[in-house]
Amino acid sequence: MAFRGWKWLLLSGRACRSRRGGPALRWKRCCHWSAGKSLDPGVRAFLEENTEVTSSGHLTPEIRLRLLTPRCRFWREKPDLWPYGDPFWAIYWPGGQALSRYILDNPCVVKGRSVLDLGSGCGATAIAAVMSGASQVLANDIDPIAGMAMVLNCELNHLNPFPITIKNIINSEAGNWDLIVLGDMFYDEQLADGLHHWLRKCIRIHQTEVLIGDPGRHQFLSHSIHNQLHKVIEYSLPEYTRQENNGLTSSIVWSFQPSNSLDSC
Repeated sequence: MAFRGWKWLLLSGRACRSRRGGPALRWKRCCHWSAGKSLDPGVRAFLEENTEVTSSGHLTPEIRLRLLTPRCRFWREKPDLWPYGDPFWAIYWPGGQALSRYILDNPCVVKGRSVLDLGSGCGATAIAAVMSGASQVLANDIDPIAGMAMVLNCELNHLNPFPITIKNIINSEAGNWDLIVLGDMFYDEQLADGLHHWLRKCIRIHQTEVLIGDPGRHQFLSHSIHNQLHKVIEYSLPEYTRQENNGLTSSIVWSFQPSNSLDSC
């Protein structure tokens, strides 16, 4: 099954992340990535060989990214031949595109503020936050390969790598962030419930602002969090992104503002 079929499964429910075996990463899952840490040369070479640098077909042509495209070998190969965990990071999902576009167009949203990019994937939204003047950015993704891809993407955009953590921080102590951004994360009910609870806690304890990007998938619209969202802006998706996302035509940035009754949970 080619990645086109693999992507169809994700878009219809975004399958649970798997952890197939692969070469040693020399990077423990709880660690932080810093600008002074070098990439594993074997992983770097593999990612550079099997992704394409692109800035077209997305909402943010200002940002260059390494992604899986139809010109990449693994677009056609069986997913099981990919030696690492499923490369969710190699797709620039519509929710992340909307968040990144909104931040680039409205730098005051992040300028001088601390920003957590949750489920960062390719790192585009974190990159947008750095470009727009955020004082502190932390990218979070549980896939160590995503962390390495983010470092490569920072290089492509002439940025020093921001800190990256691959620890699962949901249900941990609420961090003191001015802004949390997350895109395309409500694809699994259990994860969505955990996110809902943790984000409410961050808002209650630290008055954190939360922005969520999603193109309106069923799992997101049917979740109870949707009753506490306020639409910020909607973007029409470029034709390429529509084709790659099963015909989705737009993506929305939402502000999460829980009611007083839920805020005390």
